[in-house]
Amino acid sequence: MSEMKYLMLTYGNQEKWSSLPAESWPEAIAKQEAFNAKYRGTGELLGAYGLADAVNSRLIRRSEGVPVVSDGPYLETKEYLASFYLLDCESEERAQQIAADMPWADVEPVELWPILHESSTEA
Repeated sequence: MSEMKYLMLTYGNQEKWSSLPAESWPEAIAKQEAFNAKYRGTGELLGAYGLADAVNSRLIRRSEGVPVVSDGPYLETKEYLASFYLLDCESEERAQQIAADMPWADVEPVELWPILHESSTEA
């Protein structure tokens, strides 16, 4: 579609999720799904991915050619990556507009990273 792809990131923590009343979740999810549908429809949202709680993450290292798995994430903070989105936009300004349209952007910042290199998936 365009010349530039962007990675959009949101962060959270278990304390924050637990503080939200259970009855507010369906509306929050509906707002996020509406956002996803809107930008999938324009062709600018290539993918939207919500991540499991941090307790489910793992750190993988290689030792003598074998994977070594330990609990993750390896963070110094309670905040962790909650979701990520892959955008394909005509300009940085457009990517910023989309990031500002995220349902939670009025309360929590959204990180926007230009993707500078994309490895070919063709053999």
